[in-house]
Amino acid sequence: MPAKSTVDNATPLPKKETFLRFLQSNNYSDETLLNYERDLQTFENFLNYQKTRFKNIHKSSIEDYKAYLYSINRRTAKGEKALQRLSSFSVNRMLSSLRNYLKFLIDMDEPVPIPPEAIKLVRTEKKHPRVAELEELIKLIEAPEKLETNKSTGMRNRAMLELLFSTGMRISELLGLKKDQIDYKNGKIFIRGKGKKERFVYLTERALVQLNRYMTLRGSDKLPYLFIPLRGRNANSAFKGVSTNYLQAKIKEYREKLNINVPTSAHSLRHGFATYLAESGANPAAIQVLLGHESLDTTTRYVHASDRYAAKEHRRFHPLKK
Repeated sequence: MPAKSTVDNATPLPKKETFLRFLQSNNYSDETLLNYERDLQTFENFLNYQKTRFKNIHKSSIEDYKAYLYSINRRTAKGEKALQRLSSFSVNRMLSSLRNYLKFLIDMDEPVPIPPEAIKLVRTEKKHPRVAELEELIKLIEAPEKLETNKSTGMRNRAMLELLFSTGMRISELLGLKKDQIDYKNGKIFIRGKGKKERFVYLTERALVQLNRYMTLRGSDKLPYLFIPLRGRNANSAFKGVSTNYLQAKIKEYREKLNINVPTSAHSLRHGFATYLAESGANPAAIQVLLGHESLDTTTRYVHASDRYAAKEHRRFHPLKK
């Protein structure tokens, strides 16, 4: 797309702040609210780029918006030049945010220039899900105590990885855990996950041992979070726990040092949790509950993902297997 100058003092989207307050009052998570705010700001940036007001957009404007989102001329929500192209999944999230915003305007009896259903999502690329071999995941989980020179860091990081693979939690759920959420007697954790849905996740005996080792070494303090940076020992009770960026970077570091070729992240441990449970015969409906998925369709994308599972099903059901 040819470059165009932006408009100063552009008109903001009507009722945008009211829409965001509506989401907040309906118990959407802080992360979801932030995504909506960023996505709508990006659309405002596009209108500036096109020198177009919201009331004047039409169906072809949405196609221009899609091209803008894929373009190197795109501006971030902060108005900065984008450093990389968006994936189709990110583009669809932004389009969905705009569509839901239009639906809200209609519910509020506000005029909309185009109907929400005029916003069609883009085709997403199909990725072949990959999960490291179980033996490699075990090496990764045990790596912190072997690779970290600081004993406390190694024990804490191993406990974090053990909990991720033991429970199938999301990284945000893990790092948001507080000490009083752990039921040591029954080996389970009550968490509030994505969309503020509540569920239990369960600790293996192995994970419970590592957690107890970490907590014994940590000793007594008044900090509420389960996993804290070393510098956090003397902080007040408002101190936040270990950051997402830190843990993801550590997993990448361990994977590279162990020469694990399959890209592995915190989400990969969750993926591996579901995949290897399914390969061991776990019921997909039970895995759905453990993962906190609203739809079984989402779960089956995990549990049918591994090549080993596909090979097993091929041998089991092929009509000419003998």
